[in-house]
This record gives sequence, C-alpha cells and structure tokens, in this order.
Amino acid sequence: MAKNETRRALLADAGIAVLARDGSRGLTHRAIDAEASVPLGTTSNYFRSREALITGLFERIGVRLAPTPEDLETRAAEQPSRELFADYIRDIVRRLITNREVTIALYELRLDASRRPELAASLGQWQRAAFDGDVAFNEAAGLPGGRREVALFHYAIEGLVFDRLTSPIDPGTPTDEVVDALVAGLLPG
Repeated sequence: MAKNETRRALLADAGIAVLARDGSRGLTHRAIDAEASVPLGTTSNYFRSREALITGLFERIGVRLAPTPEDLETRAAEQPSRELFADYIRDIVRRLITNREVTIALYELRLDASRRPELAASLGQWQRAAFDGDVAFNEAAGLPGGRREVALFHYAIEGLVFDRLTSPIDPGTPTDEVVDALVAGLLPG
C-alpha cells in the first residue's frame, strides 16, 4: 500500500464524489483517477482491490462525518441532560445533511451491500464499531439513555436524514424541531 496519506485521502474523497454522483456501478479505479485528476493507475496503487477501496471509503466517510474536536470540547463542559443529548443529535443530523455528498455515498454503499454479501460484511463491521463507539461515548458523557435508545436514534436519524436528502415528506417543519420531537418521544424522562 502506498504511504502518502494526503494522496490517499484525496483519492478517497474523489471516490466519495464518484459514488455520490454515479452510484456504485460508476465507482471504478479509473473513474476515481479521472475525478482526482491523477495519472491512470494511481488509485490502484493505493487501493489494490475493490474491497480495499470500499474499506478506504468507509474510513474516509467516518473521518469526514466525525464531529470536530472543538464541538466535542464545547459540549464536554456542559452538564449531562436531555437538552445536551438533543444538542448532540442535532449536530449529528446537521453534519449528515450538510455533508450531502458524503452521506449519499454512504447510502450508496449501504444499498450496494444489500446486493453484495462481501460488502455487507465490511459494512456491518464498520457500522457495529461506530455504534459501539456511540454507545460508549453516550455512557462516558453521562448522557441519558443506553444502548437501546442509541439504537433507536440511529434508526430515527437514518430515516430523517434520508428524507431530508431526497424528497422530504414535510419540508416546512424545521429539522431541529423534528429532532426535538424524537428526543421527547424516544428518550426516557
């Protein structure tokens, strides 16, 4: 594997762009080379197989959708509460919606995984690790809710974000208002 992490990130970002624009069928090493404006074969030097490419895309999606250290530091000083939990959820939804290309690429990978068992295994492993990390974060921060509630919020957020990125059923209702209603309904009092 090539060692230039800056180039690797550039190629993964180009892969995310191709995936979001053209879907999984358009995701090829050559398409990424063209998107990144690098010589043919460059992507193959960094991601030798489609599986390695997909793994690299999962990693890069995780990096691009992660909260900033500043956001985490600001919230870490606050007292754990339902309102703080809601603030974290609003931030997650905001990041998913504002990073539209990245989120659509993730949805493309998830859809592709429904047709390709080898991809489903990688995706499932990545998702479970992220979910376990979310549960551990929630517990360490002293936020209300446990594993079950975090899972319910994953399900609810996925639906909300998919709705907002595609064809919203109620575009007039502010997204933060929906998140607040979800927190009121799903988080134990």
